[in-house]
Amino acid sequence: MSTHATYVMGIDGGGSRLRVALLTPDLDPVAESGAETVSPAIVGPERARAMIQAAMREALACAGLQPRQVAAVGIGIAGAAPCHSASAIPWLRDVVSAVLPDALIVPSADYEIALVGALGERRGVLVLAGTGSLAYGVNEAGESALAGAWGYLLDDAGSGYWLGRQALEAVARAADGRGPLTTLSDAMLSTLGLPDAYALVPWLYDRDGPRIREVAALAPLVLTHAEMGDPVAADIVARACDELTLAAQTVIRRLRMENPPIAFAGGLLTAPSLLSLTLCRALGLSALPQPRYPPVIGAALLALSALPR
Repeated sequence: MSTHATYVMGIDGGGSRLRVALLTPDLDPVAESGAETVSPAIVGPERARAMIQAAMREALACAGLQPRQVAAVGIGIAGAAPCHSASAIPWLRDVVSAVLPDALIVPSADYEIALVGALGERRGVLVLAGTGSLAYGVNEAGESALAGAWGYLLDDAGSGYWLGRQALEAVARAADGRGPLTTLSDAMLSTLGLPDAYALVPWLYDRDGPRIREVAALAPLVLTHAEMGDPVAADIVARACDELTLAAQTVIRRLRMENPPIAFAGGLLTAPSLLSLTLCRALGLSALPQPRYPPVIGAALLALSALPR
């Protein structure tokens, strides 16, 4: 193999998984690696650092490349967005430079690399609903705007966690008569292996950390029961759609955009479902948007665009 620095690396640390890809400048894949979530907010910064660096080294080893052969790296990590933390960019640079000291490093956010990957360029609007939720846009002038991404404690309306949390609340309210009965009760308790609704209290609270991923994993159950006609589940999904629509429209208004290209990202929106198809109609889309590339390629595209011509 050539020893010249001709390869690029993309690193996508979305809310649920880490993906690392090594590519040629023509975006031909050379090697890939991955791991579970590396969000510093979930696993802690030191654990995140170790996991990212291990995946980077694994990709290099699989490709048979030396670090000096990688010219540039694009990286976007959930929970390390530059707009939310002044220390995010130095941290991302430090994580990457320990493995690739000679590469040009392009730090970003997981939602920006998702936008670039989905649309093939840094322009348009992304609506994301996975573990968390947000809308992000970039206009023709290069100005950007973000709505959402406040995390599960403050907001994340319309996300997988939000759907699961709303459903758990509905089950609790139904159990003591403050809310209507719902088919979600038996389904969710069965899924969680709990004898009754009151067992939700120790399941949620008697542990060291929050059950973010476990609650978010309940979202498909909510969608299924909404599609089956359960009114409580259907109301939760309708409110989720309203929140995601509002986030997208807010970004479009703030950036003074007219009919921008719109992309979807996150596990709740990338496949046909009651939520994704209803959101399409709310945003005036004729069909479910299909991404051009995955976010990890978006990270590599950002890295390529930063290299000297």
